[in-house]
Amino acid sequence: VQLVESGGGSVQDGGSLRLSCVVSDFTTATNCMGWFQQAAGKEREGVGYIDSDGVPDYTDSVKGRFTISRVNANHTLFLQMNSLRAEDSAVYYCAAAWGLRCGRNWHQQSRYDYWGQGTQVTVS
Repeated sequence: VQLVESGGGSVQDGGSLRLSCVVSDFTTATNCMGWFQQAAGKEREGVGYIDSDGVPDYTDSVKGRFTISRVNANHTLFLQMNSLRAEDSAVYYCAAAWGLRCGRNWHQQSRYDYWGQGTQVTVS
């Protein structure tokens, strides 16, 4: 299983970016997929997830600004980030976990079996 993120970059405060995660050898539609962020000097934290019910959920700090979606046919996961703030600056990772539902532990790194290499987002 491989996950490859792209779409990171530098953007001004209030701007938008869309991150992509292409997944191989893994069915995104019927398993748990998550996005995480890791700011410099901080722990990796869950941003949001989407699982087999197709309804994403998010950590409070990004609700209303970030949107997770996927294209099942292409095994691609997206993270649309709007109204970006300086505190959103981080390396963003997509992650995949076996199981129809992510569950209450969706925000924990240990829930996930596979990780991408990360993509840097800088907001200034």
